[in-house]
Amino acid sequence: MYQHVMQTTQLSLGWDFFIPLIGMLVMILLAFRIWVVIGLGSLAMLLTTGVLPPTLLGEALFDGVDSFALIAVPLFILTGDVLVRTGLSNKLLDVAEATMGWQRAGTGTSTVLGCGFFACISGSDAADAAAISRITIGRLVEKGYPKGYACALVAAGACTGVLIPPSIAYIIIGLVLGISASTLFLAAAIPGVLILVSVMITNTIVNHFKHYEDSAVGFDFKHWVRTVWDGRFALSIPFIILGGIYSGIFTPTESAAIAVMSTIVIGFWQGTLKLADFPEMLETSAKVNGVIIPIIAMSLPLAQTLASLQVPQFFVYTMTALTTNKVLIILIMLFILMVAGCVMETTPNIVILSPLLLPLATEIGMHEVHFCIFMITALGIGFITPPLGLNLFVVAGVTGTSVMEISRYVISFVAMMLVFVLLIAFIPQLSLWLL
Repeated sequence: MYQHVMQTTQLSLGWDFFIPLIGMLVMILLAFRIWVVIGLGSLAMLLTTGVLPPTLLGEALFDGVDSFALIAVPLFILTGDVLVRTGLSNKLLDVAEATMGWQRAGTGTSTVLGCGFFACISGSDAADAAAISRITIGRLVEKGYPKGYACALVAAGACTGVLIPPSIAYIIIGLVLGISASTLFLAAAIPGVLILVSVMITNTIVNHFKHYEDSAVGFDFKHWVRTVWDGRFALSIPFIILGGIYSGIFTPTESAAIAVMSTIVIGFWQGTLKLADFPEMLETSAKVNGVIIPIIAMSLPLAQTLASLQVPQFFVYTMTALTTNKVLIILIMLFILMVAGCVMETTPNIVILSPLLLPLATEIGMHEVHFCIFMITALGIGFITPPLGLNLFVVAGVTGTSVMEISRYVISFVAMMLVFVLLIAFIPQLSLWLL
């Protein structure tokens, strides 16, 4: 399996590569914006190595964002914002509570299920965390949960924002690696739900020992039917998005556009949305999009430079020289992804690491779609791991709880999610069965 890699002993990289790389690491530590780091690092590598003309940078900036698939990113973000402003997100949480509220840890489990519902629409973990925390933290505290734990629960549940389709992260990694976003959405369905279940299981176990709540209320079928009927318009949005994509009627971009129009029409029809709301909604979507798109634009010249320098091949050779054991290599990749997720957001990790790790994954026989699911799921843990832990900061900002207080409670969620990530890594059919 590794014969052709092990024969590539002539691969080597010099200081003309490592000096720009060290400079990029220093800029990251100095808190430079990541798109600046990638852009300056790409330019420095082009100048020091001479492997490609520096004019490539200017051309690639436009080529990197000239993609129809990327239009889905701001549209999904806007859909999530409209969902919150129209109150449809509250309807989703009501359905979740009517479905799961009868359990002993029902309020906490319902909150996690609500995160999953919202993830089926927004495609963004930060939007998920911000929307759900505003609505549910008070409910959880009233039920007896410590505020820090309630925040940790929402932050962990919101990780599914990038794990359950439609996910912005899968659109980006599909664009970087040249894989259909629709294929990735289909493959991510089971793993995304499994991570959601892992958070529910953790909450149930913790609640069993800590006795935070005891929702000793039986399941009321009539109440559930009334709640589902009342939330029918909110529930229709994920069905429109996922049903259209999985049936092949819509592309992910088309489904995002239809989702935006559907939520807007529902908002106007119910009287919960006004024309005056649009400037602020569009501004919010533009700000989030303005963080993601420059990173993608800058990533293309960096990827082309690394490919020309044979860095992916060098990385594969180095790793397989250490070990040819498939289990160990997967564990090493998991360690790299978890450490990267602790210090950088998902988008830069995708554009930097996926071209490096994919050749290694395929070298050990991992399917490229399986690799994408494994990578995004592993990076998803980074949303609740300090020091970055984006979801921790989002929930802390909404609730006024300190990040350190929330971090005390996330350990159990990280541990259970890690167990499920290992299952996804070593059982390829969890990702490939629906394909």
